[in-house]
Amino acid sequence: MSISPQSSSRRQSGRFFRHIAGHFKLAWEVFCRLPALARWPVRQVLLKQLYFTGTESIFTVGVVGFVVGLIVITQINNLVGRNELLTIKIMIWTIVRELGPLLTAIVIIGRSSSAFASELSSMQVYGEIKSLRRMLISPISYLIVPRVLAMTLASIVLTFYFQVVAISTGLVVTALRMDIALSSQIVNSFEIISFSDITASLLKSVVFGLLVAIVSCYHGLRRKSAMTEVPQAVSQAVIRSLMAVFVGDGIITVLVF
Repeated sequence: MSISPQSSSRRQSGRFFRHIAGHFKLAWEVFCRLPALARWPVRQVLLKQLYFTGTESIFTVGVVGFVVGLIVITQINNLVGRNELLTIKIMIWTIVRELGPLLTAIVIIGRSSSAFASELSSMQVYGEIKSLRRMLISPISYLIVPRVLAMTLASIVLTFYFQVVAISTGLVVTALRMDIALSSQIVNSFEIISFSDITASLLKSVVFGLLVAIVSCYHGLRRKSAMTEVPQAVSQAVIRSLMAVFVGDGIITVLVF
């Protein structure tokens, strides 16, 4: 029996909306379970996840920030020449408004999103999630809440760190290439950067951290019966986290700017 294209498209659209509803349901459950952070075992998981997602990503984010700052300032210098104010303005707009939150989120996806999905999927296959429920321990409270909060906090801090490294690299390169005083560039940078730039960057880092964490945990918690399904969950978590971040970035950019 052949399946008509219309029924196939309806099935795909229904699956899509079920996934969206599942993400919102998980996000709501996480919000409702936030008081679980008052318990020491949950806070212990939070500290471990902060170390994994945040502290262990510092070197990678720093290297990416340095290279991005070098590339961006080189292109800007070639474009605008010795115009110091315009150079700083374009660099800050590019790094603070867009590249900082976006590239930090991509690093987090590559490093932590896949790890979250893999770990939770393996726990599903080996029955560890079911064992937690048998012991009357909520998997959402013990496993998901600390991961979501840790990734969100790490996203905020790492985004700021990325921007500091990238902008500092740009200022130093400009001072060396154009013989412009570094002190004057720093003063001009603080005068150029606006409250709306900082707000947009903070909003993006929070939203990206939440999106990546929810998507990763959702695909990790989906019902699985064999280890062969774990790589599929990891792949789906990474791809859909990227899609969610880019869509969120577009929406925030249009609304804020």
